[in-house]
Amino acid sequence: MAAVELTTPTRSGRGSGLLGALPLGIIFPVFLLCLWELAARIGLINVAFFPAPTTVLATAAAQIQTAQFWGDLAVSLQRIAIGLVMGAIPGILVGLAMGLFRPVHEALNPLFAAIFPIPKIALLPLLLLIFGIGETSKYVVIAINVFFLMTLNTYAGVVGIPKIYFEVAKNLKASRLTTYLTVALPGALPGIFTGLRICMGTALILLVAVEFSTADSGVGYRIWWAWTVFWVDTMYVGFLVIAVLGLAFSYLLDILEKLIVPWRQQRQ
Repeated sequence: MAAVELTTPTRSGRGSGLLGALPLGIIFPVFLLCLWELAARIGLINVAFFPAPTTVLATAAAQIQTAQFWGDLAVSLQRIAIGLVMGAIPGILVGLAMGLFRPVHEALNPLFAAIFPIPKIALLPLLLLIFGIGETSKYVVIAINVFFLMTLNTYAGVVGIPKIYFEVAKNLKASRLTTYLTVALPGALPGIFTGLRICMGTALILLVAVEFSTADSGVGYRIWWAWTVFWVDTMYVGFLVIAVLGLAFSYLLDILEKLIVPWRQQRQ
């Protein structure tokens, strides 16, 4: 009797066809874009407000060839990078201190509980009074939001470390600095990376909001400018750039986490 080879479905339930080889994270967005394109072509939606994806891509391809596009992108990336560094480093340090020292937590926790819910963009008028309309106020708006998020996530990471690790370090008579570097900081890294993921998304939101009102360059400014002249497809190019930046940052953080926190991947 001839052997019959059966196709066994994988654990994810995907088949062996072309669609089965593609992740759902690609198939579903492409499906939505196809629906959008079809709706635009047959007139189900107003293309004056919702241009077809192919129209947006054509506009993006044309703008990519201009110096203005790359100049706006570079300015926005610089603002995000500086704001992240200004907020993340102090946030990690304060989060470690709150997690390791109870008096620090008791002193700062009420302050964080009161200030954290305030929308950080609401502080922009005050920051403009203090720092002026230049780049510093933009950096500080992003940095303040990043600081609070990184502090809280780092604190949560430290609190989640099993106490036995600190007891082992104490029994080995490790110095306080050694305990920080070998127990507290590595144990808090999962929380730190979670905080970074949240910070990247909120930093992009704040960046666009700030560039709407106080900038003459950047991706957010270009979106606002396109609205003023009713170049809707250019607006959508700006949306696309923000989406691509968010996706790229997410994948970059995934790569860094696999390199820096390999034990977390092994446990999943």
